[in-house]
Amino acid sequence: MFFGQPLVPSIDAAAVPADAHVLDVREPEEWAYGHIEGAQHIPLGELAWRVAEVPADSEVYVVCKVGGRSAQAVQYLNAQGRKAVNVDGGMLAWVEAGRPMVSETGYPPMVV
Repeated sequence: MFFGQPLVPSIDAAAVPADAHVLDVREPEEWAYGHIEGAQHIPLGELAWRVAEVPADSEVYVVCKVGGRSAQAVQYLNAQGRKAVNVDGGMLAWVEAGRPMVSETGYPPMVV
């Protein structure tokens, strides 16, 4: 346990495979400003009732802005029998690692 929270499986942003199934659990506005191309988007607050949309037969890499919400999602998904891994440091670490992002705003992608 870490500060009262159970540890979850995690990976550095730089080590996420290029063909990985990425689940982004941030809010819609955060997603619109910048996200990983090809990622699945299910806000954390919707995950419990949309869990059937998350693949059960492959590893899922879960991301948020800094890693807290995604850690909660990983705990939940693994309890539901999924194979989920937290992306350490979230989208901020993704950008720091030089990994690509896309935006739906018409402006260059950014993490908000």
